[in-house]
Amino acid sequence: MSKSMYGRSVSIIGVGCTPFMYTVDNPETNNLTEHELLGYAALSAMEDAGIRATDVDYYFHGQASPLAGSNQLTPNIHCGNWFGMKGKGSIHHSEACCTGYLALDLAANYVASGKYDCVMTGAVEFGDSNAYPNDSVETPKHPYKREKVTMEKFLFTTKWLYDRVYARAMMAPMELIYDDAAEEYVRTRGITAEQMDDTLNWMCINNRRNASKNPLAIVHETYQEIAEQNGFATDLDYLRSPYNPRMGDFLRAACLELKCDGAAAVIVCATEKIPEICKNLKHKPIEILGVGASSYNAINPHFEIRATENAVKEVYDRTGVTGDDLDIFFANDFIITSHLISAEIAGYLPYGEGWKYICEGRTAYDGDKPINTNGGRTSFGHAHAASGLADVYECCKQMRGECGERQVKKLPKTAMLRGYGGAQNVAAVVLKTIED
Repeated sequence: MSKSMYGRSVSIIGVGCTPFMYTVDNPETNNLTEHELLGYAALSAMEDAGIRATDVDYYFHGQASPLAGSNQLTPNIHCGNWFGMKGKGSIHHSEACCTGYLALDLAANYVASGKYDCVMTGAVEFGDSNAYPNDSVETPKHPYKREKVTMEKFLFTTKWLYDRVYARAMMAPMELIYDDAAEEYVRTRGITAEQMDDTLNWMCINNRRNASKNPLAIVHETYQEIAEQNGFATDLDYLRSPYNPRMGDFLRAACLELKCDGAAAVIVCATEKIPEICKNLKHKPIEILGVGASSYNAINPHFEIRATENAVKEVYDRTGVTGDDLDIFFANDFIITSHLISAEIAGYLPYGEGWKYICEGRTAYDGDKPINTNGGRTSFGHAHAASGLADVYECCKQMRGECGERQVKKLPKTAMLRGYGGAQNVAAVVLKTIED
């Protein structure tokens, strides 16, 4: 029997998400601000919950890198007008790519404590563009104009995530962690490098099939379609080719995130207060049973694996949930091996066998063990802070049966979302549909 790890039950009553996009590439979205993007997501979440801004007591604002991507150090203060919360209390927070997952925990804790009954938590990121001119954080910025972020400039900012005193000496800078999970999996599960290569490619294929059915995803063209355009018979042939070059011993180019822009928001409410606050709620609430958390910096060997083990154990111990209870799984797979190793650690896929499930297509939206039905970071896109709440959005939609063509076969009742980011914070979120 599962139970909440909070002092009082807290449930998700509304979700909202923008399309993930390259805003500066489209005249219709160029010059949008963070406030407008977050406003769209926040108002959508309130509409979904059937409430107004006056029903919300407090809000959280998440952004992974406001110093690099924004124009303010306190962006939460400047966005409230865009969704009717001028004058309400708020906090800005940043946990890099884990921001959106921990955003849910922050909101749940505020409600569980009894301080507030209804809280909005939102996150926004311009992962593909920065405030203009993008030459230095010290340079005065244009109030709304933005410019594309080259990979060179993006990687320059990621050094802020790492311990620059000891990381080099401990052999753990960013360039050396990408292959860590794949190497560890090959070594401990006894599969070959060729089998791992196929597994990585199949994760890309499955993510892209999921995204192709998702109107909010950054890309919709399947790898089979891309393969045929380039003269290959199959998607796997294409992904094994120089069109998808290796970036190390294992990972290829398609295995990494598509950084982009977007926002997402979630409304949480004390479960006991839902009849009073949400008189127009048209769907079942989804309870937040708990969030396990762990953090290691990059000088720790296999830090993503160790932190995931810790976070999963905490939430399982506190809620009574096990891997056998999970019906759907999400992982922040900006390094695509994340969804293989975390699904095995969580017991959603059997230890040492997860790669077979992936290569057989069983983890796509139409398989029996769906993972990242929105397309994940490699196909839905990665708007850093917003990605976690975008996953919560997709998970809730799946649990309500509202995902159309990509709706999973079995309506999920219990879900896990494994967040990861910031060299590195890890969160293991467990959600469960409240039955009548």
